[in-house]
Amino acid sequence: MTDRLSSGSDRLDGTLGGGLMANAINFLLGPPGSGKTILAQQYLFHNATDRRPGVYFSTVSEPLEKILRYAQTLTFFDRRALGKSVLYEDLGGVLNEKGLPGVLARVTEVLREQRPSLMAIDSFKATRSYADGQEGFRRFLHDLAGRLSAYPVTSFWVGEYESGDIIEAPEFAVADAIISLSSERRGERESRSLQVLKLRGSDYQSGLHAYRLSESGLQVFPRMADPVDPSDYGLSDVRIPSGIPLFDAMLEDGFWPGASTLVAGPSGAGKTLLGLHFVFNGLDTGEPGLFATMQENPSQLERTANRFSWSFKSPGVELMYRTPVDLYLDEWVYDLLGTIERTGARRVVIDSLGDLRAAALDDIRFREYIYSLLQRCSRQGVSVILTQEMPELFGVSRLSEYGVSHLSDNVVLLQFVRGKAELRRSITVLKTRASTHDPRSVQYDISTAGFVLGEPLSSSEALSS
Repeated sequence: MTDRLSSGSDRLDGTLGGGLMANAINFLLGPPGSGKTILAQQYLFHNATDRRPGVYFSTVSEPLEKILRYAQTLTFFDRRALGKSVLYEDLGGVLNEKGLPGVLARVTEVLREQRPSLMAIDSFKATRSYADGQEGFRRFLHDLAGRLSAYPVTSFWVGEYESGDIIEAPEFAVADAIISLSSERRGERESRSLQVLKLRGSDYQSGLHAYRLSESGLQVFPRMADPVDPSDYGLSDVRIPSGIPLFDAMLEDGFWPGASTLVAGPSGAGKTLLGLHFVFNGLDTGEPGLFATMQENPSQLERTANRFSWSFKSPGVELMYRTPVDLYLDEWVYDLLGTIERTGARRVVIDSLGDLRAAALDDIRFREYIYSLLQRCSRQGVSVILTQEMPELFGVSRLSEYGVSHLSDNVVLLQFVRGKAELRRSITVLKTRASTHDPRSVQYDISTAGFVLGEPLSSSEALSS
């Protein structure tokens, strides 16, 4: 079995099918500022040793002093490793004075003297302009690849290549792995994506994988697209209450464990309050809860909870707040799953879907993530409520423009009803899987006790909503 080279990140290694192949030629390509240099150094510092050091060659695209200056801001950068397990060298002078033959001679000399386990050349693309024509560059590639193959060394060729270069540039013919880093800007949002274009001998994860650049290097969030799993994972047949008895009766005695419920309604209808009922009622039944919100900051939500004699300071319930301003859907989903695992949460509220959709690149990607998230929660017996704001105060023209209602086990509609002198509220269960629900619209009020359900609306009242 071929040895694997770890990046130091479990998620990135998983995306690469267990890590990069050792003693291979790896291309890291992308536009300026995409994190190529950071990723190459991340590999060196994580794998190099005093006996088998890592060597980082800079060429003529970026001064070595600048590379080192920015590298020192990263947490994996170890000053004690410099000159021992991690060696930096500027090849710019060699290139300018002796061209590619000089580079080949110097690389060969380092291979013989240092016996490095890793070697990076940044930027490799910059060496093209020093070739004596296309044939000269091909000879250089052939000789360099031969030298690297003769020694047990993993190399990283870094460059600002474009997608068309992969087909036309001769250097990609010798590549064992090609990893592309890119970014996409939509409006004021920018999203970074990592894609494995080639990886010999590995069953890597296809598609675009989001990542962030941080002081610890690349944080990768692999594309989440769970396939259909027909295996039986066994869920309890004991219903769980919502905390609103009359609402439970409409659902045929509460929710099934592991079920997902979409609560849709206009602003002010009580979607967040229904979610609070659900989470805090779990404390009475010994089920830890998690309230994930992008709508209200912790102080605002704590004030709202206090009005109904609840508090997020209570043991067994956790508040996960993320601002919608700079939200990565991919990062958020992994944060949520990690928090569920850490807290053992059995009840989860996601408030709201609109903020998550705004953070997604497209509708297909959004649906993939929501489907995969709900599947994982269901298999763990975690019950989920998702809120969705509707633009209409009265009447229903559509529930969810993202197709989430089809993914949900239950669909609950909150509406305003026109009265003679005031607005009233109604709740309607539109859908339940494996249950016989009450389809009637029921009036409710919001008091210090929370949701207080009344009588079903008459036909004429329901039509006026």
